[in-house]
Amino acid sequence: MPFINRELSWLEFNQRVLEEAKRKEVPLLERLKFLAITASNLDEFFQVRIGGLTVLRRSGTRKPDIAGFGPAQQISMIRNRVLSFVEDQYDLLNEDLLPALRAQGINILQLNELTHSQDLQVSSYFSELIFPILTPLAIDPEGPFPSLPSLRLLIVCRLMNKEDHTSRHAFIPIPENLPRFIAIQSNEGDCFVQIEDVICRHLNELFPGEAISASSPFRITRNSDIAVQEEDAIDLAGEMEEVLAARLVGTTIRIQISKGTPRDLLHVVQEVTASGSAELYRVNGPLALADFMQLSQLRDYEELCNPPWLPQPSPLIDHATPMFDSITAQDILLFHPYESFDPVVRLIEEAAADPHVLAIKQVLYRTASDSRIIKALLRAAEAGKQVTVLVELKARFDEARNLDRANILQRAGVQIVYGVRDLKTHAKVTLIARNEDGHLKRYVHLGTGNYNETTAQFYTDVSYLTCRPEFVSDSSLFFNAVTGRSKLLRLQKFCAAPTHMKARILELIDAEAGRARAGEAALIMAKFNSLQDPDVIEALYRASRAGVEIKLNVRGVCCLQTGNKRYSKNIEVRSIVDRYLEHARIFYFHQGGDPEVYFSSADWMTRNLEKRVELLVPVEDPRSKKRLIQILKKAFRDNTNAFEILKDGSSVRIIPKTGEKPFRYQAHLQKEATKAAKACERERATTFTPHRPPEQ
Repeated sequence: MPFINRELSWLEFNQRVLEEAKRKEVPLLERLKFLAITASNLDEFFQVRIGGLTVLRRSGTRKPDIAGFGPAQQISMIRNRVLSFVEDQYDLLNEDLLPALRAQGINILQLNELTHSQDLQVSSYFSELIFPILTPLAIDPEGPFPSLPSLRLLIVCRLMNKEDHTSRHAFIPIPENLPRFIAIQSNEGDCFVQIEDVICRHLNELFPGEAISASSPFRITRNSDIAVQEEDAIDLAGEMEEVLAARLVGTTIRIQISKGTPRDLLHVVQEVTASGSAELYRVNGPLALADFMQLSQLRDYEELCNPPWLPQPSPLIDHATPMFDSITAQDILLFHPYESFDPVVRLIEEAAADPHVLAIKQVLYRTASDSRIIKALLRAAEAGKQVTVLVELKARFDEARNLDRANILQRAGVQIVYGVRDLKTHAKVTLIARNEDGHLKRYVHLGTGNYNETTAQFYTDVSYLTCRPEFVSDSSLFFNAVTGRSKLLRLQKFCAAPTHMKARILELIDAEAGRARAGEAALIMAKFNSLQDPDVIEALYRASRAGVEIKLNVRGVCCLQTGNKRYSKNIEVRSIVDRYLEHARIFYFHQGGDPEVYFSSADWMTRNLEKRVELLVPVEDPRSKKRLIQILKKAFRDNTNAFEILKDGSSVRIIPKTGEKPFRYQAHLQKEATKAAKACERERATTFTPHRPPEQ
């Protein structure tokens, strides 16, 4: 069966993000932000995906991926695609964005453009703030090479002894806690210089008695795809600390360096990093394009930024009503960030303060840096409540933060569980037990996104708050299984991975195929981040051949090949790239006119379905189900910020047909949320609610 290579599909997703940076109708600083995001995305891609493939290639394995390509072949194809992509990035930056920024008064100046006064400013800044914290690293001919940090700007320089004219090389890592773009006073808009230019100019102050005959910035990327050896780990936290340390000295998988760098400087960088031509990426401009995020945050240029979209209060929640009462009254579906994440935070904060709450159980995968949720859990434990938190230490690139959070919570008396052996716990669930008039009542929050107040402002996710008996019972059984290391048996309503979810998804797809063969109307609509699992893709192909209409909205990786007349003639795949990161996973199966609707923490990837602890949650509340169906349908109406995925895995932007009105999915949802919130506010303003004396 035909499949698209996962890595090439991901690179096409990143290309879609870059296409947003190219759009003239997008405000200038937002375009700059999209460019920075593509660079940040590419950094992580190299660390993890290329890192993993490099390990496989060096081990000698030739095992192909689902598209039939071995590790060496994939690395070669990826390099060719990345070279083209990087050239596209720098063409956009140099020929479009930088001139446009300068025309708006935002100038990134070369040092030879500075006035005498600005020169003095830069020299003073270097002497006072940069020089004291620089640490040059010499190359000792007799000793080991210095260890160079990953994803940091570095400078390599050639030094000439003024007396005997011998030469040597040295490295200068640029500290991460200094701004990449240094603001300087100017009468002509906002002016900045790049920190690497400033340091290169003043290198002689670091090496008195020697002349600087050449210098160049560069950047290395190391393999971060280093797994925890859980089978041998007695102390998982200690093992994770070893993994974090190993990343600092991982194999070099990419060297980024400016075109025109002298040959000897390039040679010494490659020698010290044990890299060759296959790892070398020469660029035509500044390195570390992700750092341009700093400039995209300038807020004195309203006309160059998107107008604010504020998260709206849900009409289902009255701020004056306790969350427990609101959830008792009805199931509550929230769609973030159009609707505020605050009710979820409020629920946990109220639970921490409520004397009737006996226990709180929660799964934490990624949290905000200054998390109200963490603070609430600490207060709950300090108040004597039974608080149990599963902290997933294997959440990639959040391991250090999660270790720190787990230690803080544990010191406060929280019962900490470090995930499940050999699996990542990715489910998003909180269970709260409350004593109400001598009876235990439980409440649950289920979602598609992390308990992270920061990302909840720009990731689209579903939250579901309920006290349905079957849902709280399933949540309780789920926690007992993951914290008590017991078997996760079949639940009443939920399907959990890795035990039952994949089988249920295949069953639902095949059921639609059966209806189509019987001549009934059959439809599958699904929205998720990635589609990679070969069994699921084969099931979708079978359903398509049976006549099922299949509409997929996939943000990132899609290994299903569209446009294949034999396998996928009834399958449409679209992808939306807009202001918010599409992150919700929602699934619809027509089921003969009595549709089943689900949301999940899991994508349709093998890692989610077989190697993670995930939850698939049915939506039975009629109002919530109807809303999720409408959200799915509207995603397929977008003709301004949506792309169609083509047969070769590339994308083409969808544009309105002749006479068709433009429809922007995210803008429509924001408008709907704002309209609903205002209508609710007007209704409450005309409703008189009497104060009642407290019950005795």
